[in-house]
Amino acid sequence: MNGPGAPCSGYLLQADGHDPVLLDCGHGVFGELLLHADPNKVAVLLSHLHADHCLDLPAMLVWRRWAPEPATERSPLYGPAGTALRIGAAASEYPGEIDDITDTYEVYEWSDRSVVTVNGLIVEPFKVVHPPATFGLRITGPDGEVFVYSGDTGVGDVVVELARRADLFLCEASWTHAPGVRPVGMHLSGVEAGQIAMEARVRSLALTHIVPWTDPDEILDEARAVYKGPLQLVHQGQVIEIRPPFSTETPAHGIDVRH
Repeated sequence: MNGPGAPCSGYLLQADGHDPVLLDCGHGVFGELLLHADPNKVAVLLSHLHADHCLDLPAMLVWRRWAPEPATERSPLYGPAGTALRIGAAASEYPGEIDDITDTYEVYEWSDRSVVTVNGLIVEPFKVVHPPATFGLRITGPDGEVFVYSGDTGVGDVVVELARRADLFLCEASWTHAPGVRPVGMHLSGVEAGQIAMEARVRSLALTHIVPWTDPDEILDEARAVYKGPLQLVHQGQVIEIRPPFSTETPAHGIDVRH
């Protein structure tokens, strides 16, 4: 989450030998993206259309249209129904009008459990428990390694199914589990993130989307009390390499995840 020295939700994924994929694009993400990738070669996957997950895309539109070497081809943009209207409204210079972003992006809308392939990654969207329409993403790399992103979600069987046996489960944990502190049904506590990871039998758990007014160490302690596998808090600029499990040799491919 946005806070001192940190942008909102945004994660750069890259399968070896392929162009990168940007997973969410909240406030401040585009500036960080420029440190690591050419915006003209990045596909974008949006989990949902809350501002902290999508509203730095208008900044990327400006770059792709007006930089000295503007984009010459449209890039894929996947998101929930209404993505083109939501981003177009934010990008428009005039109140009440919609900027047509299809000059720059080829826009696709998620359909629950309908698999797509993007830049060497196989992506399966799962509709999770969060308003508005929100999709957790199960992403499989070239050697079968599985990365799962919860998106924003409350507790539900679908989140366990989404995360089942993931090599890395990047899971939101916005609040502590203290009663009266959190809006129930919209986000997860550290306890709930740990419980989901245990039930789904994930290989490793990384916690993200911790709001600035919540103590991240308390969230980590909550999850650690429940989940007994490898566990970490993600931090700005971190790179996590995902390789397939039980490999006796260095695999030819893999996925890198950068926050």
